Amino acid sequence: MTPLWIGIALLLALALALLWLPLRRVAGVRDALMTFEADDRNNAENVAIYRQRLAALEQALAAGEIDQTRFAEDRTELERRLLEDAGSAGRPPLKRVRAGRWLVPVAAILTVAGSLAFYLETGAQRDLALYQVVRSLAHAPPETRIAALESEARRQGDNPKAWAELFPLYRDSGQLGRAIDVLERLIALQGRQPTLLAQLAQMKFFAAERTLTDAVQALVDETLDADPRQPTALGLLGIDAFDHARYQAAIDYWRRAMAGYDDAESGEALRQVIAVARQRLEAQGGQSATAASADRGAESAAESALAVDLTLAPSLRARLPDTTPVFLVARDVDGQRPPLAITRTTLGALPTTLTLSDAEAMTANARLSQVERVDLVARVSPSGQATPQSGDLYGRLEGVRVGETHSLTLDIDHVVP
Repeated sequence: MTPLWIGIALLLALALALLWLPLRRVAGVRDALMTFEADDRNNAENVAIYRQRLAALEQALAAGEIDQTRFAEDRTELERRLLEDAGSAGRPPLKRVRAGRWLVPVAAILTVAGSLAFYLETGAQRDLALYQVVRSLAHAPPETRIAALESEARRQGDNPKAWAELFPLYRDSGQLGRAIDVLERLIALQGRQPTLLAQLAQMKFFAAERTLTDAVQALVDETLDADPRQPTALGLLGIDAFDHARYQAAIDYWRRAMAGYDDAESGEALRQVIAVARQRLEAQGGQSATAASADRGAESAAESALAVDLTLAPSLRARLPDTTPVFLVARDVDGQRPPLAITRTTLGALPTTLTLSDAEAMTANARLSQVERVDLVARVSPSGQATPQSGDLYGRLEGVRVGETHSLTLDIDHVVP
């Protein structure tokens, strides 16, 4: 917060300087005006004209052209006009240089108070405080993070971002009751958004020991009415169908859910459970339409598959724990497409052989069978993220021909700086 308030103070100081700057010029402006008025010759010219006209009247009186009465009237008229001209040309006296300076501190106080009030009302002060709390807890144990965020959420009771930070901690630690309370608070603050409703249905489903209660079903129905492709709700229905041995329905729900996820990890997880559901379905004596379609395309998929023997350089073995995720990604050599295939394992499983094919594609528009050559990248990611981070381990093979019949060897032997 300190840099923020320093920045605000500097901006306010600049505003006050702009208010004070005209005062430095006021003395010079007053001197210029006084000089101008001193040089003003309008009154002198009016007097000269008056004298000329009066002399003309006197000559007319002496020549007998006008009588004494007419002369007196015309002279009075000339004097009246002279007084009017002199009065219209007069200017009010200039104020003292220091006159009105009291308005400057008043304006300064109003500027400072108004700026601070506006920021406190419309600024992101609370979000900044929350960000600093979250950043300070990056390496803290879960219990410490939960306690600190609980305190911050209570302090910012009407800030949905504070509760949103707390929800995944409750969920991941198995505190489903508290996770449900947080979701209900978020719905009260943000409205009945499909994502929040789906998460609430999921938490209540697991809290009821994987039972699709009336309350859960109502939440799922409301979610899918608002967003028919909502992946969390569809995934929940797939779990319920699988638990009741309705494997074809589970496969259908999970395939629909895959279309709603943007991350490869969720898609890979769904592929794995779909494969299990297919095995169960076949064991029942049936075959899903999806499985039949997959069998029909198996031959063409095999032609574009790549088998990769993945190894780790011995010098890097002790750098990371065995549970660290390992990603194997195939990319087109031109870099114009999304990843064509992606799979994962763990560091402890190396050395191992992984297979990449169209089944590991992230999207239908970017598959191995659509290109002739690819670059293979294997990366060990302590953060679990698919994007490279400092400290990751990686290896690379370039220009590999798709459909290579022999097994490829890829050694992870570099460290991301």
